[in-house]
Amino acid sequence: MMTKGEKTRQFIIEQSAVLLNKKGMAGTSVSDIMEATKLAKGGIYGNFQNKEEICQEVFSYLYARLSKRIDAKLQEHHSYKGKLLALLDFYEDTTPMEKAGGCPMINFGAEADDTDQEMRARVATAIKASQARITRLVAGGIANGEFSASINPQAFAAKMFAMYEGAVLVCKVLDNNEQMRIITDALRQEINAFST
Repeated sequence: MMTKGEKTRQFIIEQSAVLLNKKGMAGTSVSDIMEATKLAKGGIYGNFQNKEEICQEVFSYLYARLSKRIDAKLQEHHSYKGKLLALLDFYEDTTPMEKAGGCPMINFGAEADDTDQEMRARVATAIKASQARITRLVAGGIANGEFSASINPQAFAAKMFAMYEGAVLVCKVLDNNEQMRIITDALRQEINAFST
């Protein structure tokens, strides 16, 4: 059971999440967070040391939420190939991510870059976890006889991740989903080609 302080802290994180994901860390002021939460400055700083800590916790919250949604989509399938294709289906429908302000790994990662080492480390951990998910699916498919043993799971995971995350960025900037469909179709063809 959460304490009152923990509940308030979680409330601030949840209410600030879409705001920070859309406007960015530099573009979001403490006043914006106060407006989103309807809390006074003391209510914010009574739960967080500074805005940077809020940003870090918001990123972790957004990534955990994204991961949970992906895992739920993958659980709908029993084969490793089905799970891998379901991951592409998840990214092909960009509407839920757009409502949340876009992909937190892209948004926070691009902004942190060399200026915020703590945030950069958190985003790096999220990227590695996302790629590890794909690696496990490909390796599991090889072990289960669904995929050719000639495929390098880590290399394919790095490529697949970079392709669909890059497409997320392009789709957001161009304000259409066309290039995501091109990328997911190409990846589906590759997955079908190494399927046994």
